[in-house]
Parts: sequence; C-alpha cells; structure tokens
Amino acid sequence: MKNRENYFDLVYQVVKLIPKGRVTSYGAIANYLGLKSGARMVGYAMNASHSQPDIPAHRVVNRNGVLTGKHHFKDSSYMQEQLEREGILVKNDKIIDFENVFWDPNELTI
Repeated sequence: MKNRENYFDLVYQVVKLIPKGRVTSYGAIANYLGLKSGARMVGYAMNASHSQPDIPAHRVVNRNGVLTGKHHFKDSSYMQEQLEREGILVKNDKIIDFENVFWDPNELTI
C-alpha cells in the first residue's frame, strides 16, 4: 500500500503543474511517470484526490478529451463548471478544441 501512496503523490505533483486553462490525460501523466500502461492507476489517484483541495483533478480527462471522471466529484457538473471557469469549452462532456488546450507533462522544461 505504501508504494501506491507514493505513486499517488507523484501523480499529484504532476497534476499540480497543469496550468489553468489547460488539461491533460490520465495516460499522459502515466507516460510521464514511466508507466505507459498506468492510466488506470492515475485514475485511481484522481478518485482519491477529492479530499485534497489543492489537487486540480478537474484538469485530468481521458485521451479523447472526455470528462470520464465527472461522476467522482460530489456534483457531476462540478468538473465542467471548473473547466469552463478557466475558459475551456465543454459540450456533451467533451472538451472542444482538445488538441489546443492539451498540456503534455513530457514537454516540461526544468
């Protein structure tokens, strides 16, 4: 269980870097962390993050820009509301112009 908690912490560190008005995917985070098949684990981390107010979990979507995690928030419209507040357009649970608002953590410059 300790390894899972450490992994979740790594996921949270990446999620905190997503700029406002941008989104990334579960798979992009997993790839950045070196786990190409770890998208599901990133999803588990996002589900567990809701008790931590400083994790912008609403900025993590599936690889097609669909708000698949919206049901894990206490209000299923919260995710869309937060994204729209940041200027991201959403229609039918899918981000409009996904390619242009997508943020790839592999493009981080340190």
